[in-house]
Amino acid sequence: MSRPPHPLTLFWDDDVTRYDFGPGHPMDPVRLALTMSLVRAFGLDRLPGVTVRSAPAAGDSTLALVHDPGYIAAVRRVAETGLPDLERGLGTEDNPAFAAMHEASALIAGQSVAGAEAAWGGSQEVRRGAPRSRAAAGGGRAVNFAGGLHHAMAGKAWGFCVYNDAALAVARLLELGAERVAYVDVDVHHGDGVQQAFWNDPRVLTISLHEHPRTLFPQTGWAEETGGPAAEGTAVNLPLPAGTGDAGWLRAFHAVVPELLAAFRPQVLVSQHGADTHLEDPLAHLAVSLDAQRVVAEALAGYADEYAEGRWLALGGGGYAVADVVPRTWTHLVAIAAGRPIPPEQETPEDWRADVMRLARQHAPLRMTDGMPAGWKDFDGGYDPADRLDQAVLATRRAVFPHHGLLP
Repeated sequence: MSRPPHPLTLFWDDDVTRYDFGPGHPMDPVRLALTMSLVRAFGLDRLPGVTVRSAPAAGDSTLALVHDPGYIAAVRRVAETGLPDLERGLGTEDNPAFAAMHEASALIAGQSVAGAEAAWGGSQEVRRGAPRSRAAAGGGRAVNFAGGLHHAMAGKAWGFCVYNDAALAVARLLELGAERVAYVDVDVHHGDGVQQAFWNDPRVLTISLHEHPRTLFPQTGWAEETGGPAAEGTAVNLPLPAGTGDAGWLRAFHAVVPELLAAFRPQVLVSQHGADTHLEDPLAHLAVSLDAQRVVAEALAGYADEYAEGRWLALGGGGYAVADVVPRTWTHLVAIAAGRPIPPEQETPEDWRADVMRLARQHAPLRMTDGMPAGWKDFDGGYDPADRLDQAVLATRRAVFPHHGLLP
């Protein structure tokens, strides 16, 4: 068996499951436990070139790369007292207070920041104030599927997200000396917190494919949102009509993402793989299959190799079909990052099915596929002006492509 093309660091700590808003909340930490169980059942954690490790929780100075110090103090206070701070989004229906709110959120953030360091390559020991380091040639791959909490703002919890580990990972890469970072977000919800953090920073290209803001939280992510005065064209938004399935989702992705990455030439790629685009997800209205999600993960792995010398940090995100969808989607992601893709027709291991019954009290899916072909028609092969998806794609291309010297 040959070694994977890049080393993979998989970040995991059992304590990330303490990120728990309580019974009945959609963000059930069982989705994380069942993902790691499936990763282990397939032996991905024991593959050559794969290292599984934890990282320390992000400290206040790291969290302050993105978050206001007053907000960090408020998270601690709400966690300790249980008293809400509604102005900062803490103790709300979406973000109920819980005792481990700061510790668990900072731990997830710490895993993503360490993942950024691992992807950059050889820069983990850089201290603040020290000379900026250069990335190691042919950097590494890292996965933190507990991360991807992309809604949290500088001073506010938002959309089940307390600390924005995705934005913190990007900020750490800039601190390490990266001059061009691309962030691609395929969660069903707009990656608003990451976009906001780098709205006026030309070093960061944020691309978000999501359900249209007319029909889904957070009601942002319009094609016309293209970046601040100093960074026009570096915020890219592709809002998709409700009901979009595999063919449309993949057509849209391939019509926008590869050309922009080719033009931007990132030194490192950060991607967020929310599984809530799936047709079975209870909180959204797209109709994407596990098979299409796998195709996009494979594409992003290839783009990291083609444009970023293999430097790739992949994060999780949303996903509320916690046993049927999330573990399979993110296990495919880990396998792809490890250079050992799992065949779609592969049966799920019996030990994992037993864990699903024990932890989620339901029957597990039997295979690593939804049985969908996951094909699409290339956008450049023809545009249908009457098709709502094609209209959305063209609106995004017209809004941002000229800023990168591309024809819409």
